[in-house]
Amino acid sequence: MHVNSEEEVFQKIVHILRNFEGQEYSGPIERDTMFFADMGFASIDAVILGEQMEFTFNRRFPFNELLMELQAEGVEDMPIGRLAAFVYRDLSSS
Repeated sequence: MHVNSEEEVFQKIVHILRNFEGQEYSGPIERDTMFFADMGFASIDAVILGEQMEFTFNRRFPFNELLMELQAEGVEDMPIGRLAAFVYRDLSSS
């Protein structure tokens, strides 16, 4: 799938999160919104989100690379904007 901007990727991720099965999160989703702390998601939700993103963008993502980056930086949660930047970078590299 071709996307024109990181913002477009971010909006697609927000759409997925707004329609996430079994979750009742209705607060704002900004770039600095944290997947676990702010939205209250669990690790299994991260797996489901990854699957939904791969379906939406019609490709597999090397999420392990993102997790290694975050771990190396000592980041324990997933800022949604960081996820969007990672996905956009991966989409743009092909």
